[in-house]
Amino acid sequence: MLTHQIIETVVANALREDAPWGDLTVQLSIPERAVLDTRLVARESGVFAGGPLVSAAFAQTDARIEVTALAAEGTVFEPGDVLARIAGPAQGVLTGERVALNFCQRMSGIATLTAAFVAAVAHTEARIADTRKTTPGLRALEKHAVRAGGGSNHRFGLSDAIMVKDNHLVALGAVDAASTTAALRELRRSAGHTTSIIVEVDRVDQIEAVLAADVTGILLDNFTNDELKEGVRLIGGRVIAEASGGVSLDTVAGIAETGVEVISVGQLTHGARALDLGLDAD
Repeated sequence: MLTHQIIETVVANALREDAPWGDLTVQLSIPERAVLDTRLVARESGVFAGGPLVSAAFAQTDARIEVTALAAEGTVFEPGDVLARIAGPAQGVLTGERVALNFCQRMSGIATLTAAFVAAVAHTEARIADTRKTTPGLRALEKHAVRAGGGSNHRFGLSDAIMVKDNHLVALGAVDAASTTAALRELRRSAGHTTSIIVEVDRVDQIEAVLAADVTGILLDNFTNDELKEGVRLIGGRVIAEASGGVSLDTVAGIAETGVEVISVGQLTHGARALDLGLDAD
């Protein structure tokens, strides 16, 4: 969740990074009494995210700066659309500009890419979800942007749910079907009935052993579409069927049509480009 505390901390760190001893340019060239009226303008189409970070960046730079007409998170925009108006002391507006833009450009890029994936599977029941492949320290921002684009959040971090992958199974000594089921049943006993357990498999013949262990979901990793269809058939709605690996805008519709319920896409966060948004002075 993108909380007020996270926003304030992330923005403070970004401003400190950008101007650790103040903004030398504005200090030496811009009169203290100068004021500036600006507009946050879209240079290309997309989906907006990061408004709270824009507000915080200018508020922390100079509390006298006013941010008005700020677009709501998830707003679809076209080139030339005004997404916010920022007015106040020119020194503060110019100092906070780049940090504010960096946040909303990055987050809007994630929201826009997510919206494209969501649109590609709209004819199915599949949900598009993010992963933990996020920028260290900025996960809450990036997962917020995924939601702004219409996507769903996978677990926020390692503390949220149990996800057993291939290396975990090796470490557990799960070398065949029987030992896999036994290891996962012991994990279920230790975790209790309220904790979600998702198990990653990379072969169809692993599914039955996992199903026998009372798990919550099975992640079908790097399956072909035919293998996904077979996996969905074997799972039969008993647990959540999730697909991952090799997911792109070109392949996601076919993956969704196999019947999986969730498609996790690392590209949403690690592959999104920043959108072109600018701050124009009136």
